Amino acid sequence: MLAGQLGQWKARARCSKTGAVPGLTVYQYPKCSTCRKALAYLDQQGVKYEAIDIVQRPPSKAQLESALATSGLPVKRFFNTSGQSYREGKFGERLPQLSDAQALDALAADGKLIKRPLVLGKDFVLVGFDAKAYQARFG
Repeated sequence: MLAGQLGQWKARARCSKTGAVPGLTVYQYPKCSTCRKALAYLDQQGVKYEAIDIVQRPPSKAQLESALATSGLPVKRFFNTSGQSYREGKFGERLPQLSDAQALDALAADGKLIKRPLVLGKDFVLVGFDAKAYQARFG
């Protein structure tokens, strides 16, 4: 079994164990240790969610637009600034000149550009894993 398929299977198994609830989606990357910490926290708290591999199925531009509006964060906070795609795309230089729409197009086209995990709830968004923010939301 390929590593990517194994990660997808584990994510699906995790969802079926907890009985994923529509409305809470966690975009994550199975090889990401930060994502694994976030999912472990959610599992420990008994939070039900749908896990989606952010590289294989990145959120759509519409989902990202909604997340940006809901979060109130600047679009730059949605970028994985330490990632290879960010460096190779020279987004450090380009991002200040991009409109939000152009930045969201780039994020929707390459899941590796997105800071992860990205948690989308009905009325909230969490970008990255911050234990205090997760505790405040789920704890």
